[in-house]
Amino acid sequence: MSKVTRATKMLQQAGVAFTVHTYDYDGDADRIGLQAAEALGEEPSRVLKSLMALVDGKPVCVIVPSDRDVSMKKLAAAFGGKSAQMMKPADAERLSGYKVGGISPFGQMRAPRAAIEEQVMAHDLVFINGGQRGLQVRLDPRDAARVLNAIVAPLMA
Repeated sequence: MSKVTRATKMLQQAGVAFTVHTYDYDGDADRIGLQAAEALGEEPSRVLKSLMALVDGKPVCVIVPSDRDVSMKKLAAAFGGKSAQMMKPADAERLSGYKVGGISPFGQMRAPRAAIEEQVMAHDLVFINGGQRGLQVRLDPRDAARVLNAIVAPLMA
């Protein structure tokens, strides 16, 4: 497995301090984010999942703890929209340039607007997908928000 991806290159170019962590990815897991947290031996609230969604038909990337669900109402509100829905997996892969289970908010082919759950900002360090199945980057959530120019808002159901 390569530890250099478009995501890690973007973080390096932005001067963000991060470390790379690998784990055995299980594509058959019921909840991929929770499987990643367990494999890394980390609290699910610190291992974040990157989800692709649509707000009023426009693509967005949503980052929330792996053990929580996104409130579509809160997501739409965060972007000043009326409605939100999850993106179909094939559309998410095409837009991001990453495979489902390896979607990173960093280094996407056509970077959409991003939002991060405000509660994760309480952590010193979090894990976010590094652009490949079984690859996570550990970094300060404030750096992630800055690099992505992300909205920090309540997003969880």
